[in-house]
Amino acid sequence: MHDRGHRGGDPGTGAMELVIRAERIVGATGEFAGVIGVREGRIAAIEPVGSPLSADEMLDLAADEVLMPGVVDTHVHINDPGRAGWEGFASATRAAAAGGVTTLIDMPLNSIPPTCDPDALRRKRDAARDRVFVDVGFWGGAIPDNAEQLRPLHEAGVFGLKCFLLDSGVPEFPPLDTAQVERALREIREFDGLLLVHAEDAQAIARAPEAEGDRYADFLRSRPRGAENLAIARVIELARWTAGRVHILHVSSADALPMLASARADGVRVTAETCPHYLTFAAEQIPDGATPFKCCPPIREASNRELLWEGLREGGIEMIVSDHSPATADLKCLDTGDFGRAWGGISSLQLGLSAVWTEARRRGFTLVDVARWMCRAPADHVGLVHKGRIEIGCDADFSVFAPETLCVVDPTRLRHRNPVTPYAARPLSGVVRGTWLRGRRIDIDGEPRGRLLARGEP
Repeated sequence: MHDRGHRGGDPGTGAMELVIRAERIVGATGEFAGVIGVREGRIAAIEPVGSPLSADEMLDLAADEVLMPGVVDTHVHINDPGRAGWEGFASATRAAAAGGVTTLIDMPLNSIPPTCDPDALRRKRDAARDRVFVDVGFWGGAIPDNAEQLRPLHEAGVFGLKCFLLDSGVPEFPPLDTAQVERALREIREFDGLLLVHAEDAQAIARAPEAEGDRYADFLRSRPRGAENLAIARVIELARWTAGRVHILHVSSADALPMLASARADGVRVTAETCPHYLTFAAEQIPDGATPFKCCPPIREASNRELLWEGLREGGIEMIVSDHSPATADLKCLDTGDFGRAWGGISSLQLGLSAVWTEARRRGFTLVDVARWMCRAPADHVGLVHKGRIEIGCDADFSVFAPETLCVVDPTRLRHRNPVTPYAARPLSGVVRGTWLRGRRIDIDGEPRGRLLARGEP
């Protein structure tokens, strides 16, 4: 990557603020060589590689670099305000930018208060204002006593409403039972909103063996795939009955893929996501006591992982998002390795692009596939159709990615607030060398320039 600096004074360059020349640019249908012109933070021109297009600032990518759309991560727990010691807006968005993420959507928990009414949303936005290095939007929450708040939250600009079907892990965000989910879906359908569901069945989990001790196999038995399958099947039927829109969060059980395909064929409005950790790790390889790997639903067997990749290939799963769910080191019980007591959540916001590319390339996928799963599909999912793609008129959000460069994850070099991650010491393919937001390179040690987003805004 070579920045030719500023070339002021030339009257022919005033129309564009930035021009990027690259031999490899990731488009919707393939890679191409070209020249990208940026004006007022948007992509204003896409020209052949020999084009004389110029601007005040010129950037030539190196031969080993690829220009990709900025990653859009629609599943991030920032936990601020209230639990900013776990993560905060400044630290999370620095990590995002370092990993090629230019837009993220913050989950309604584990902040205090959770984002379950418009006042809590205002407090969330106040905590984020002038502290974000990437663009940030917000999900709202659906809990048992806030049905009357769902429409006001939607009108206040949240991108959808999230619920749990079992204990969320924090008392201020209780789960919905089946009747409450149906009521929420009927309410949300009236304004064509979206319900996000953490789909694990509470009764099935309650009847499973209790999670305790340091054996990962015991923890896995405590969160059986049957509990996830049963919950997804129930949510699909509720969506069928109500004609509401639902999204299944962090799918870990590949058993659910045929159900999702069948429902979509019937016209049920259901989408699904999975996460880098389900596509990278395998239960058989997780050491006993290695609580940084704990998440819910859990990382399952290698055979299941391969079926998730097939789900991406066939379109049964549309997108990959991080589910960055950090906690302090003491909450991960690193000293005892007790999976029953440890907080469940994976810290990976900065590593998602490299982690997914490392595994995708082994299975014959391309960067075009990765950009579809991690950029375009999540952006479309939340209605940010000017994000996640390199097309004229879209935001000039880019990551410069060196896909052949190898790195070994050093947690102390991550920008997450707490350097606890199962990716520690793992070799990955691909390094993000720079991230641009609306045509300006993000300086994660400088002033934050991210914006707060609201549903429906241009």
